Amino acid sequence: MSNRVVLSDRPPRSDRPTPSPSPGGRRAPSSHRPASPRRILLNAAAVLFCLVWIFPVYWMVNTAFKPYGDILRPTPHFLPVPFSLANFTDAVSKPGFLTDLGNSLLLTLAVVLLAVGVAFFAAVGLTRFRFAGRRAYLVAVLVLQMVPLPALVIPVFLSLKSAHLLNSLLGLALTYVAVVLPFTIWTLRGFLHGIPVELEEAAMVDGANRMTVVRLVLLPLMAPGIIATSVFAFITAWNDYLFADVLMKDQGHQTLPVWLVSFSTSTGTDYGGLIAAATISALPVVVFFMLIQRRLVAGMTAGAVKD
Repeated sequence: MSNRVVLSDRPPRSDRPTPSPSPGGRRAPSSHRPASPRRILLNAAAVLFCLVWIFPVYWMVNTAFKPYGDILRPTPHFLPVPFSLANFTDAVSKPGFLTDLGNSLLLTLAVVLLAVGVAFFAAVGLTRFRFAGRRAYLVAVLVLQMVPLPALVIPVFLSLKSAHLLNSLLGLALTYVAVVLPFTIWTLRGFLHGIPVELEEAAMVDGANRMTVVRLVLLPLMAPGIIATSVFAFITAWNDYLFADVLMKDQGHQTLPVWLVSFSTSTGTDYGGLIAAATISALPVVVFFMLIQRRLVAGMTAGAVKD
């Protein structure tokens, strides 16, 4: 029996799928297109903007790790060589650090919880209920956001003095809550407008009361907005210097921004300790932002899309 080789006119079979032609007989365009000059220019401008914005932060951290003799040199060093932790040691060992740090943490936590809680129920009342003076209240909230904070220092001082709340963390916390409430109420009201009222009505038909609807329906859906407003309240309470310096005269009740001023005295300024202390004071804000950055981005973009 002889071995024969059968030749076929058919082309060899390929496992790769043949691309289907687009309507009209033309090949579909490739998904990988070269970037246009306009896109490249926009990306370059964005990178340049980020570098300009982040350079002061980098220079602060870089200077904090430099020896004190290298800080005031006319020739800049873009890397902390030699590396030193002496500035951080001087900053932490300065009197009042732990006390003022505890005051700032306690104050900021109280402001965030109180401001977001009050703003949430105020937004629910403004959105879900109709009552006399509702529009006037909304206009007042907008007007309050336009008032500059330095103009409120004297009225707040006199009000707290008459209420015997000067030089107390409670009085300072109430001041910060009053400062951040207009923004938080207006922002949460916008988020609540995007939640259909039919969801609450369906939960009530199933037997849920008003507080159950708030806890199981509204709070989960408004979580991005609550986190976005809590970041604003956190930064306002943590970084404020004006009200803390005017309203708090007792060193045991001062906050971290006021403590930073103690590095500048009549004999001079300890730049190394001041920059290291500023770096330490910025860490809680960075950590807080890193923990909630995903929900923050969702909260900032949720209101940009409408049905």
